[in-house]
Amino acid sequence: MIVGVPKETSPGERRVALTPPTLSPLVKAGWQVLVEPGAGEAAGWADRSYVEAGARLPSRLGDLMDEAEVVARVRPDLGVGPTPGDLDPLREGQILVGLLDPLGQPQACLELARRGVTAFALELMPRITRAQGMDVLSSMATVAGYKAVLLAADALPRLFPMMTMAAGTIPPARVLVIGAGVAGLSAIATARRLGAVVQAYDVRPAVKEEVQSLGARFVELGLKPADPEDASGYARAQNEAFYARQREVMEKVVAESDVVITTAAVPGRRAPLLITRAMVEAMRPGSVIVDAAAERGGNCELTEPEATVTRHGVTILGPVNLPASVPHDASRLYGRNMANFLRHVFKDPPGRLDRDDPIVHDTLVSWEGDLVNARVRSLLPPEAVSAGGGSN
Repeated sequence: MIVGVPKETSPGERRVALTPPTLSPLVKAGWQVLVEPGAGEAAGWADRSYVEAGARLPSRLGDLMDEAEVVARVRPDLGVGPTPGDLDPLREGQILVGLLDPLGQPQACLELARRGVTAFALELMPRITRAQGMDVLSSMATVAGYKAVLLAADALPRLFPMMTMAAGTIPPARVLVIGAGVAGLSAIATARRLGAVVQAYDVRPAVKEEVQSLGARFVELGLKPADPEDASGYARAQNEAFYARQREVMEKVVAESDVVITTAAVPGRRAPLLITRAMVEAMRPGSVIVDAAAERGGNCELTEPEATVTRHGVTILGPVNLPASVPHDASRLYGRNMANFLRHVFKDPPGRLDRDDPIVHDTLVSWEGDLVNARVRSLLPPEAVSAGGGSN
């Protein structure tokens, strides 16, 4: 098999789909790896390190795309319209693997099917033991949670840890993490390492022990959500009545915090609104909110994606694509997940995909001209799917 690794083209994307350490196992397994010159530069991986690991660097992107059977990407630009971006170079029968945002961009997935591209969306990886080494969402969420805390520490006009000196004692900062998934747990651990007093809330009561194991206090709101998590363990969206009651009860906890980090997201949906303008107004001047869900609309009413704003004396950060801000190690983790996935899925010729394998079944979006993923199909009008994209 021949896998090609082009430069990422999405704005602000600095990661690369495979790194020299992660492509070596592929080369040893008999794969040919083609890397576009400069593909790893933004992440700190030089072209020569790819060559030393066994990759080949075609002089032109067109040559890479002509040869590659599989195209490995991080977040391809699949914009459907007059400027199709990374869709253009893909040919019928080629295989695309990456973060395709299939639940947010189902139309782009339909276009991939129409073009005859076989596409795997790594966001749809099932949460089963065999897939843990391929779980890019968990890897990237770990990086995002870590970086969110560093942004908060930089913006906060006080220190995180308690310090005692001749001049007196400085009390520790109080950090509230909302959402205790992988990103939230990473944020908790990082804030604790920096010396803050941390508490956390999640709609899923089952994560209480994980929060406590990291030295944080789990916030009990006395609310009982209906079906708090789906079969994969992700938080399930609640109705607006629940979120309204949640905001009412949480207002006091937010007001007492120096830093609030929000990570609550529901796959394919707008992020739930958890922090209102009134709650921000109740916070002390100088407090900081880092809304790690800004890319999905944000958990805070006043968040502006890709911007830092100050409202009522509170600094609100709306970073997007946090893993891309730590590109070297984020690429190392992503590349390891990617290599594990490729070696697992393509152990047989691509025409003989084991579609009964949960890893293949859940991540496969388009195949042989059909939009085959039921979750993605359900997001499109039936007439759009039948007009192009076939049926399962």
